[in-house]
Amino acid sequence: MKEMSSTMPSGQQPQKHYGITSAISLAPPREIDHQYTKKLCDAMKPFGVFEDEEELNHRLAVLGKLNNFVKEWIAEISELKNLPPSAISCVGGKIFTFGSYRLGVHTKGADIDALCVAPRHVERSDFFQSFFEKLKQHEEIKDLRAVEDAFVPVIKFKFDGIEIDLLFARLALQSIPDNLDLRGDSILRNLDIRCIRSLNGCRVTDEILYLVPNKENFRLTLRAIKLWAKRRGIYSNMLGFLGGVSWAMLVARTCQLYPNAVAATLVHKFFLVFSKWEWPNPVLLKQPEDSNLNLPVWDPRVNPADRYHLMPIITPAYPQQNSTYNVSTSTRTIMSEEFKYGLSVTDEILQGKAEWSKLFEPPNFFQKYKHYIVLTASASTEENHLEWIGLVESKIRVLVGNLERNEYITLAHVNPQSFPGSKENRNENDFVSMWFIGIIFKKVENAESVNIDLTFDIQSFTDTVYRQANNINMLKDGMKIEATHVKKKQLHQYLPPEVLQKKKRSIAELNRSSNGGSSKRLSLDSSHLDSSRDTDSGTPFNSPTSKPSKPASDTDDRCDVLIVYVKLISVSCSNFATLSPPYPEEPPLKAKPPSPPSSSSISSSVKPTATSSPREEPNGLEDSINGAPSKRPHSPTQEDPTKRPKNTERLPSMELPDASSPLPASNSCRVVKNSIKLALNRHK
Repeated sequence: MKEMSSTMPSGQQPQKHYGITSAISLAPPREIDHQYTKKLCDAMKPFGVFEDEEELNHRLAVLGKLNNFVKEWIAEISELKNLPPSAISCVGGKIFTFGSYRLGVHTKGADIDALCVAPRHVERSDFFQSFFEKLKQHEEIKDLRAVEDAFVPVIKFKFDGIEIDLLFARLALQSIPDNLDLRGDSILRNLDIRCIRSLNGCRVTDEILYLVPNKENFRLTLRAIKLWAKRRGIYSNMLGFLGGVSWAMLVARTCQLYPNAVAATLVHKFFLVFSKWEWPNPVLLKQPEDSNLNLPVWDPRVNPADRYHLMPIITPAYPQQNSTYNVSTSTRTIMSEEFKYGLSVTDEILQGKAEWSKLFEPPNFFQKYKHYIVLTASASTEENHLEWIGLVESKIRVLVGNLERNEYITLAHVNPQSFPGSKENRNENDFVSMWFIGIIFKKVENAESVNIDLTFDIQSFTDTVYRQANNINMLKDGMKIEATHVKKKQLHQYLPPEVLQKKKRSIAELNRSSNGGSSKRLSLDSSHLDSSRDTDSGTPFNSPTSKPSKPASDTDDRCDVLIVYVKLISVSCSNFATLSPPYPEEPPLKAKPPSPPSSSSISSSVKPTATSSPREEPNGLEDSINGAPSKRPHSPTQEDPTKRPKNTERLPSMELPDASSPLPASNSCRVVKNSIKLALNRHK
């Protein structure tokens, strides 16, 4: 890390600062800044972001037990592998934490991300076999499950009520001392890639803490920004927004630029800095260093693919990676608007014109757009459903990318919150989850009608999901995906009135919802945010605002997209013994009528205007983003397969299977396609 010093006025000692540039301001906090910081803390308390002393001590006790448990297991393995008693007595082993708990910003009921570090004679197979069996016999451990074939292999469990995600790394050391420091790059030598990935979380977290001038100011600011991001619906790495580590790095960079500021000032400066940031310039906490270990790092000078990342935020530990490779044109546009809105609100707060509670008011997503795509995932049992929606949710960003590349779509905004299916729109015995994607279409002038066919966009998404599910042997009878286009006025057929018309709840209700359960995957009847790998549970996501502000993306009332041509695709799988090439023939099945019926056909009289080229609806959102994926010149139909463009979206290889992977066979996978005919028009 490169440290520099700046000259302070009045002959004071020069102050060290952190990062790749000089600080913007070294001004110390004023008394009023401390007062605003206290008010900020008071505003966050109802949301359950602070853990009390008893809960904190309980976590420490659980981690202490787990650490002893690991040492005991490693000693047993060492004995089985015939190590001498003198070596067994000092072989060690240690549990490290990372993520929100290590950063000191975890919320009530949040899980703990942990890493088991073992010496070189302990194999990964030992961890997933003998250690897993040892955990199974422990009476305080519940809900034990191993995910050995994940990109970062993990064992998940509850230890005395606390959820823990435990990774494994085997170091090239004879023993693991209690004072082991993972920050040095030399520790990565001679390790396999899975161990390097597992170590990465700890190394990044420790480096972030090392690179901030004041840890307490950093933590309080990060708590506020994480709460704001969750409340505004932009906290989800999986869906193309930012996850916990990315928000932490943005806050850390703000702290570097204002090293003496307290939390209230830092929150305001956070919005000031990133509302004006010129993406895709990367955010860096330190100058990247090459450790000559020949590991792949983020470097657009060397890797052409890195040049297309839209919002690069680079991890500070070697090997440096972009933590935001999932960000798309739409999600960056949405987050950029939120930064600007946050700046305007904090301006008001620091001028005494508003309270901090205004910053945490959620937008009303269901009043924001005129058009939505409802994505429904269903399964016949609760266990299958939890598995199925985890996979579907992890691929929703593929659908968003497909929609973004459609010539007539300006923006596709996925709401990270999932909802249980309404009784009217599902079979009685099905378990259903729904996601909503807000769509802004471009206006077309001087055109009687423009057909937009989203069949290919949706079909390629469902193909991706089913191919992945087939590859990992997840597909089971009753697992289905459906995509339906609806207008805002039809949302009441899917969602209860209290979701569509949010009324202000009391602080007591907020407290109840913030303490309501510590499970990562909330119940199907809950309207809270569904599971996300980087979402702390315990923080209420969707409590309503009393005075929702007019959304920036609301369209002009004189302009409306009336009809869009979509084919509803519903796929149901029952037998997966045989495989067929991609894009199986459609079986001769009777088409299932779309649900609800009102979404299948919409029409209205229109009056054309002067020009014929499509242009964006006035929506207040920027779409002129450098490096954005190119739009398709037309919307291909199924009758014109030769004109189908190739899917050019770049996604990391670990997220998608190889394109040549076969789809489930057509005789075992029912594909039901229904047409929803709409047209893009304008009227006065």
